[in-house]
Amino acid sequence: MAKYVCETASDGAFVAVIGGDHSVAIGTWAGMYQAISNTGRIGLIWVDAHMDSHTSETSPSGAIHGMPLATLLGCGKSELTNIGVDGPTLLPEDVCLVGVRSFEAAEIELLSRLGVRIFFMDEIKHRGLTAVIQEAACIVNSGTAGFGVSIDLDVIDPRDAPGVGSPEPDGLHGEELVKSLTLLKRDPRLLAIEIVEFNPTRDKA
Repeated sequence: MAKYVCETASDGAFVAVIGGDHSVAIGTWAGMYQAISNTGRIGLIWVDAHMDSHTSETSPSGAIHGMPLATLLGCGKSELTNIGVDGPTLLPEDVCLVGVRSFEAAEIELLSRLGVRIFFMDEIKHRGLTAVIQEAACIVNSGTAGFGVSIDLDVIDPRDAPGVGSPEPDGLHGEELVKSLTLLKRDPRLLAIEIVEFNPTRDKA
């Protein structure tokens, strides 16, 4: 995955990845890093109900799809953190999480220690998703050569998006997310978008 993303981005094309589980993000953003590392760092807005920030030492299940963000930040086993890169793909100050509402103590401990900005659902309800997306874009654009967006469909409330493997109640409204993301598509620094976790067997419509 990293190889294909790097080649596509190096040709000057906009990158769109549609994946299965969120572990695909390890390759997606390693590839983008390879493509732009000569010009600077990459920022990332991680839109997800979960933090995906376990390591093999903290994960209750051992599932890699619960580890991709920690991996991209250089935390965990070298077999994962060194995929396509030598060292961290992302720096904590260049990352934002949006829509989080389900996580374990080890994940919040890691991200808090690293200083990653997290927009929980309570803050989104208070401020509105558009304001949060705008702030997140400012953060990931600060000092970087460009940014991407990784969307796990379970960030959307199951009433709007039932076709996911790990549905979490009290999520974003689908139309609201689409409307807010249109703010980003006009940004010339947006390099890639990734959409993951669609499970058609759970979506009867």
